[in-house]
Amino acid sequence: MEGMERLMFNNIFNNRKVIVTGNTGFKGGWLSVWLLKLGAEVYGISKDVPTEPSIFRELRLEEKITHYERDIRSHEEMSRIIGEIKPDFLFHLAAQPIVSLSYRNPLETITSNVVGTANILEALRLSNHPCAAVIITSDKCYDNVEWAWGYRETDHLGGKDIYSGSKAAAEMIIRSYHQSFFKGSPVRVASARAGNVIGGGDWAVDRIVPDCMRAWSRNETVEIRSPEATRPWQHVLEPLSGYLALAAKLASGEPLCGESFNFGPKAEQNHTVRKLIDDMSAYWKFAAGQQPYRATANSSFAEAGLLKLNCDKALQRLSWLPSLEYGQMIEYVSSWYYAFYKGNEDMYGLTLNQIAAYEKTAADKGAAWTR
Repeated sequence: MEGMERLMFNNIFNNRKVIVTGNTGFKGGWLSVWLLKLGAEVYGISKDVPTEPSIFRELRLEEKITHYERDIRSHEEMSRIIGEIKPDFLFHLAAQPIVSLSYRNPLETITSNVVGTANILEALRLSNHPCAAVIITSDKCYDNVEWAWGYRETDHLGGKDIYSGSKAAAEMIIRSYHQSFFKGSPVRVASARAGNVIGGGDWAVDRIVPDCMRAWSRNETVEIRSPEATRPWQHVLEPLSGYLALAAKLASGEPLCGESFNFGPKAEQNHTVRKLIDDMSAYWKFAAGQQPYRATANSSFAEAGLLKLNCDKALQRLSWLPSLEYGQMIEYVSSWYYAFYKGNEDMYGLTLNQIAAYEKTAADKGAAWTR
């Protein structure tokens, strides 16, 4: 494994300074662990720890990275921190990430997702040092008309809800900054779009996997909305491998600045909410006759029935493909939560082991970033 680790992403993150905004969140926590494993010097920026429990606290990441408790909506703080650290890489994940919360607090969603993104870009512009920056938005940035094929990076942006609109607006801001300031600049920026990401350590509200795990840990039946809705589920390590591969290509001088990339699972991993829950519940050893879930029609906000991504561009330009089969994804997710709630395991070690297993699976399948 040691030899293989040295080859990951051409060893480009080793001994490099990397900022992760939103590092206390679910995806930011996993990304921080992976970067530490790759030998990076990790700096995190988040305004708070968004959930209880949280992957940030459970993995004791505050002891392993340099953490700044700051709000990305502060232009002065972002400019100061980025200007002082002068990171080699920056991954911007900090955001208001929940669709339902955008209905309850639209202004916070807009200021976090749009103004916050602009503050990061402006801080990079002012610092003007060599940096490969990947700005993560969402698959929900597309104007979703629920067609059967996947959205491409050139399709229309938009959205019926504030969350989707904020992500589309962030994409426009990224594009404008590239066109106005970053052509020929030492700052190299690209955006990444992914969705329906699941994995251990997510405890966000109004998300299907955390809702199930909280209920099942208490031996309760979970209420679910839209059991027949179809989603292209993917484990968190899949898009993260894409973000890292994109950053590595940017830093190596590939002509990708200003580009956007989709990261999604294989088409056969399009499954209903019902199937996902049925398959995850098999790991929880429910008593005979006990129902793991029941469907409810209660929903205070509209939800899309279908949203798929076309990831051909990531294949062609980054040589990136997802690596996990559906069954492997279910095992990764379920075993992580089961160990957390039922076991007495070192969760940081378990998380590292899942990353190592994912790296091996990707290497066995010939993923370019493992060579």
